[in-house]
Amino acid sequence: MSVDLAATVDLLLRLLNTPSPTGFTDAAVRLLEGELDALGVPHRRSKKGALTWEIAGQPGQPHTTFSGHVDTLGAMVKEIKENGRLRLFPLGGYDWATIEGEYVQVHTGRGAVITGTVVNTHQSTHVHGPALRELRREQAVMEVRLDAPTTSPEETRALGIEVGDFVSFDPRATLTDAGYMKSRHLDNKAAVAVFLGVTRALLEAPPARTVAFHVTTYEEVGHGAATGIPPHTDELIAVDMAAVGEGQTSSEHHVTLCVADSGGPYDHVLGNRLRAAARRAGLELRVDLYPYYASDGTAAWRAGGDYPVALIGPGVDASHAYERTHLDALEATARLMLAHVRAG
Repeated sequence: MSVDLAATVDLLLRLLNTPSPTGFTDAAVRLLEGELDALGVPHRRSKKGALTWEIAGQPGQPHTTFSGHVDTLGAMVKEIKENGRLRLFPLGGYDWATIEGEYVQVHTGRGAVITGTVVNTHQSTHVHGPALRELRREQAVMEVRLDAPTTSPEETRALGIEVGDFVSFDPRATLTDAGYMKSRHLDNKAAVAVFLGVTRALLEAPPARTVAFHVTTYEEVGHGAATGIPPHTDELIAVDMAAVGEGQTSSEHHVTLCVADSGGPYDHVLGNRLRAAARRAGLELRVDLYPYYASDGTAAWRAGGDYPVALIGPGVDASHAYERTHLDALEATARLMLAHVRAG
């Protein structure tokens, strides 16, 4: 049984359009809970906010857990400036230049949403000339221009905005006629949508192994899977984006096995089993290393997880910026997961 790609893409678009910066993930998790309820799949949410569900396999077979994260890059209000604009505190690791000009939503403590745009303090070339081109994009010079009449802290606070409010970035999610999905936050909502697609497939044709899906909510700040991995896990496979770029083998059209990142090498034996699963499924599995990357698998290991860990995922271009992947990569990731857990 293959994955229903149309249903997977539909869920992915809805997830992408549901704001969920790290620490502000309840709406996205509730969306997933609704999907699982519709499928009749029991689930549980941890005290930390992570979501887990399980599909039973055959007795005596190993237990595989797939981990992905629904939290995304974002920001919080660090300061209300004298001109009424907002200085940001970043959530996750991104370069300030990658959010310049981005539309945002400010989520107030009262439940209101105020829109705005990320600009820099020298944004007008007609005013600042060469100073704009020479400006180093960093926290001190980036601000949110609110779509509301405000020129002072008092006017901004009257809108309900306070220090500590969450700020989400407009994903601009678009599926092109050629099958490319371009959007912010494909990291890692692409994998989470694939989880639901694989779940549907396993309900129709149960796996050999018992399979758990663990969706974390603090991966972008490094401790998502430090807690909550099912205690009976025999192997953990983190599913996250595979970064595409110069010097990498990863592709927007393929699934990748990451064999090492900033936390060191992943488990070689488990990696070889995934290679074998890819061969059985007729997949071209790319293999890569990411020097500036860490996954939920790394967090689980650092927290004392006693199981082998591997990392796979669909190829994503322009990671932590305006990202892009292809439906081919989503389908290949799902096929690899299914091939692995059906092998016994």
